[in-house]
Amino acid sequence: MTRSSWRSKTPGTTVIFRDWQYSILRPLPAGPSKLADIQNLIESRLHLLPPFRWRLAEVPFGVDHPWWVEDPDFDIEFHVRELALPAPGDDVQLAAQVERIVSRPLDRSRPLWEFYLIQGLKKGRVAVFSKIHHAVVDGVSGAEIMGTLFDLAPEGRDIPPAEPEGDYEKLPTSLEMFGRGVFGTPRRVAKAVASIPYILPNIADVPTLQALPGVSTIGRISDRARRAASSDGDGRVIDRDKLKAPRTMLNGPVSAHRRVSFGSLSLDTVKMIKNAYSVSVNDVVVALSAAALREFLIAHNDLPDEPLIAMIPISVRTEEQIGTYGNRISMMVVPIPTDEPDPVERLLRSHVEMSLAKDQHGALPANLMTDANNFIPPAVFARAARAITSVGANPRFRPHFNVTISNVPGPPIPLYVAGAKLEANFPISVVTDGVGLNITVLSYLDHLDFGIVGDRELAPDLDMIMDTLRDDLGTLEKRAKAKIKAEKKR
Repeated sequence: MTRSSWRSKTPGTTVIFRDWQYSILRPLPAGPSKLADIQNLIESRLHLLPPFRWRLAEVPFGVDHPWWVEDPDFDIEFHVRELALPAPGDDVQLAAQVERIVSRPLDRSRPLWEFYLIQGLKKGRVAVFSKIHHAVVDGVSGAEIMGTLFDLAPEGRDIPPAEPEGDYEKLPTSLEMFGRGVFGTPRRVAKAVASIPYILPNIADVPTLQALPGVSTIGRISDRARRAASSDGDGRVIDRDKLKAPRTMLNGPVSAHRRVSFGSLSLDTVKMIKNAYSVSVNDVVVALSAAALREFLIAHNDLPDEPLIAMIPISVRTEEQIGTYGNRISMMVVPIPTDEPDPVERLLRSHVEMSLAKDQHGALPANLMTDANNFIPPAVFARAARAITSVGANPRFRPHFNVTISNVPGPPIPLYVAGAKLEANFPISVVTDGVGLNITVLSYLDHLDFGIVGDRELAPDLDMIMDTLRDDLGTLEKRAKAKIKAEKKR
């Protein structure tokens, strides 16, 4: 059997964000004591994780998006490493170590992932820190990788054997890649032309493109033209509100260095609050994040009068795409009530804003972001991406959003890694120029695990954000219990 070396990438992901990593921190109570345990676990399941063998190949002159090729020199020892914390091995030291690891770009000449076994934590625990490029996974496919590597019992499970390996295809030369890119151009042009009727009127709703000069004007003119040409006069389902984010200390050029904070909140408490106020778990997460950002900016004398704008990633992965890899996300841009001092009012406003954003997003074509990225020629797309980041870092321009907030559902059952029980699962995501803070949440068992990452200069004191999340949850819990008690007396 010959294994194909060619893998098409998700368009645009590695062109826009040069060194995105999706990192997961996994403290384990009685974890594997040897690096070989983790290496053997991953190596025995590599045939179930095709992206772990892929590396990027750039197409000459940018005539096509980069392609995935199978790495003929794959070396598990390069990707799975070990280090130890000095005594006492507390969370502050662990966060500092994670900051150093996440600040280092992945080696783009190799498959874009790394695992670190971190020894020396308190109470005999260890951590497994994974660092996977966002071009390889999004939140959903990242959870699928977790499902492949984690087990439901300490003794593990039977893994189907890999098929016999055939000869790898010879890696394509630069000339071959250029030729394939050129010959694929007519197909891309035809697809782009076919997508014009719905791409142009909605192009300003694509977060990766909306910062480019002229995009909003193109979208507005195209939308009006479509309405005028419509035989039944039907236009967009929902009119776009042109949200403009206030500039804060979090919005500027990011450095190569990061700050990290992490912690867990009770999922049962969040669900109780959710039920008391008839909102969703995600609404509670957004409201808590708004409270933490409000207090953070007040402490730094930088809270704007208007609400902050959050970018909230959502999956557009279809049922047919379950089990595949790459990055298939869209984004909602939502005002969050950082201007509201009352916790309950903040929660109710978060619910309203999230509902409106979902309605607006639901009115857009499902594959808008992917197709819009394909709509632009690859070489132009790369230049546009650099222009977007430079606009985001320019203090003369207002950012399109202030912060990224992401909530990914995780497993409600215990998981194990090489015989060790998973205690918590903290997602550490990415920041980009113009948006120096990211709050990502992953549920596991009866808790929500928060991972907060920020630029070292733009977002100091991240532990303040984690502390405020806990305090505001406590306040909402008391208000919710009082509400439930009062309703029972009626």
